[in-house]
Amino acid sequence: MGIQVVFVHGIRTSATMWRAQLSHLAERGVAATAVDLPGHGSRMSEAFVLDAAMATIDDAVRDAAARGPVLLVGHSMGGLISIAYAGAAGSPPPVAGFIGASCTAFPRGAGLAAYRFLARRFNALPDKGLWLTTQMLAATLPDETRFDFAAGGYAFDAQDVALASLAALDLAADVHRLRMPLWWINGQFDQLRPQERLFTRLTPHSELIVVPRTSHLVTAMRPRVFNALLDLAVATLEQGAPQPS
Repeated sequence: MGIQVVFVHGIRTSATMWRAQLSHLAERGVAATAVDLPGHGSRMSEAFVLDAAMATIDDAVRDAAARGPVLLVGHSMGGLISIAYAGAAGSPPPVAGFIGASCTAFPRGAGLAAYRFLARRFNALPDKGLWLTTQMLAATLPDETRFDFAAGGYAFDAQDVALASLAALDLAADVHRLRMPLWWINGQFDQLRPQERLFTRLTPHSELIVVPRTSHLVTAMRPRVFNALLDLAVATLEQGAPQPS
């Protein structure tokens, strides 16, 4: 039974953001899947509902767990929701390891309000900020991943609802309940780094890895580095996985 990897995308984007990682793992023979959350990607026509997002992750994790230990990997909003899922009170889900990328900040207060304000301002533009987003990606991402964030479409209409939903999460308690091998991965210039030290104090068994010269889009800006860290996590779980008799 080999390690199974489940990827959860960030806000506005979709499962396509993980193409570089899915390709890398396929070359190594590691099974992996990437989900689309409600209101995103192939599910753009659906409303974003937090419970449905949790159910999407749970369905993918439990399906993968039937074939082997699961490494859950979430980026940004997907990372925050994955924390709430993996660290929920009660019977823990079958998550053997967790990578939280660009998600070491509690979504509340002035920070969340400012993010929602900016999202609304972008949505008020004629193209909902698509031109600016395209220019930013062209300036920061390598050719091999530049189009992955947009390939599944941008979930502009789901942004504000999704951001508001995050405020309902009790992430401090959820983070504290994470007991599996755990890696926090941030870019050096990531806007969701502010509370990374608190996250590591709440999870003393975790590792914090900061990728130099990298933004919030660490998975796409430095795909080879992120893939190497994926390999590290997979190898760690393989060492602890039951061996076939």
